[in-house]
Amino acid sequence: MTQAKNGDTVRINYTGRLADGTQFDASGREPLQFTLGEGQVIPGLETHVEGMEVGAKSTVTVPAEAAYGPHRPEAVMTIDRARVPDNINVDVGTRLQVRTRDGSPMPVTVVDVNDASVKLDGNHPLAGKDLVFDVELVEIVQAA
Repeated sequence: MTQAKNGDTVRINYTGRLADGTQFDASGREPLQFTLGEGQVIPGLETHVEGMEVGAKSTVTVPAEAAYGPHRPEAVMTIDRARVPDNINVDVGTRLQVRTRDGSPMPVTVVDVNDASVKLDGNHPLAGKDLVFDVELVEIVQAA
């Protein structure tokens, strides 16, 4: 059988879990389609799919460094509560978008809030976590 290789457009079914078994994502009804080598999925998953044959199923643990990277403490910031407009929800877990010093948008998650301040985390929610994927290579749509 043909193995998936760099430059191939592939379709996979997958389920992503944390090490404790908590599911964080899945392909759903339609397989995920992407081109190997174009950085459209996390590096560790892409590397795992490369070399798989159509119909093959496997499980891979992708370390944080090959997924969303380590959790960076410098991406966590605390701002004065008064700087947040009253119409903005700042409950813990709320995803917001802030502007960096150069004006570019940055997604953040509210991780703590009190009357005086709001703590925001600019890390990806899965940063610092090893991820486990159950993967099935459904199809090589277009070979390189």
